[in-house]
Amino acid sequence: MILPNPETDLSLSILFLGSDIISIFPKGSKMNIDDLLKNFLGKDKRRTPELFFDTLTFLYAVELIDLNGFKIILKKNDKTEQTLF
Repeated sequence: MILPNPETDLSLSILFLGSDIISIFPKGSKMNIDDLLKNFLGKDKRRTPELFFDTLTFLYAVELIDLNGFKIILKKNDKTEQTLF
């Protein structure tokens, strides 16, 4: 089991940020990467572009998002919705 350092800010963890990015997506589940980055950075001044791209890499690795040019597509299926929410 991984135990975080007591001084760690969990609001800057990849898992928390991943769920925040997923909640930003509109109903159409497709968003321009620039708009998503602007929205992501505007929520907390401690967020950085590096955190954004690390989180996108995580979401892509676990197959929750897909890329199409400059658009990010949120994949939705029954299993994803049940495990995330």
